Amino acid sequence: MTEGTRIPLPSVDRPPQAYGKVAVLFGGQSAEREVSLAGGQAVLDALRTAGVDAHAVDPDGDVVTQLKRDGFQRAFIMLHGRGGEDGTLQGALEIAGMPYTGSGVLASALAMDKQRTKLVWRALGIPTPEFRVLWDSSDVQAAAAELSFPLMVKPANEGSSIGMSKVADAQALPAAWEQARHYGETVLAETWIEGPEYTASILNDSPLPLIRLETPRIFYDYEAKYADGAGTRYICPSELDPQQETEFQELALKAFRAVGARGWGRVDFLCDAEQRPWFIEVNTVPGMTSHSLVPLSAGVAGLDFGQLVIHILEGSLQ
Repeated sequence: MTEGTRIPLPSVDRPPQAYGKVAVLFGGQSAEREVSLAGGQAVLDALRTAGVDAHAVDPDGDVVTQLKRDGFQRAFIMLHGRGGEDGTLQGALEIAGMPYTGSGVLASALAMDKQRTKLVWRALGIPTPEFRVLWDSSDVQAAAAELSFPLMVKPANEGSSIGMSKVADAQALPAAWEQARHYGETVLAETWIEGPEYTASILNDSPLPLIRLETPRIFYDYEAKYADGAGTRYICPSELDPQQETEFQELALKAFRAVGARGWGRVDFLCDAEQRPWFIEVNTVPGMTSHSLVPLSAGVAGLDFGQLVIHILEGSLQ
């Protein structure tokens, strides 16, 4: 392992009983429910194998009352998208005084909002592709005139590449906008970056080895992420020069901290032909399925899935 991929993570020697009764929150009602169900079950199984008193909770409308009633002492959040990753659940748990994994209210809400994440990054000099917000048809026309094609069009508040499409010309832009706004009124048109895609997993304030993503599809979409046989390749270690890997890891950690994220998460970026990174988004509750990136990166760093899950749970004690 190169110096750029080394992580100084201490071992976790705490007995499993110290975590108390743990609710693994997964499922929910967002567009990412199926991904959440798969990853949440994997986390639940790993915690139980480690001896943690963990239980599945598919939250209803009053999840805090449910958790208090059943005597839970902390929550492992594996809910993606709205209602679980956007600060709403985090705020309810804060009011209830219940510890939970991952980022807090502000960071969760900010990272879920791709538009405002990009505004924060711009203010701090973190490179992110040029974009326009598409509220109505006049914004669509303005974006077509002001941005260079091709463009990526996507909902500002969804994950797992849901509602995203690559647009080659102005004629195709209105249809892409209509598709994206099925998932929320705020839609972004973003300059397409031609080049390899990378992801930087963050665990307890340390960047894990970078992963380079290769897909035969137009881009790393929902099918490329989750479908068996999609042909996606995950290259980790990333085969970058060690110094460049370290530089990208440090910049990814800066982008992660910029939104106030903590505990664990993932930062996605693209590199252009000049090897300049362009940051796309922060995921504060990444996937934990068999196709997921954080477990892969952690494995290259020397942590198996069970150890990774315990490190994430450990963050709820900080």
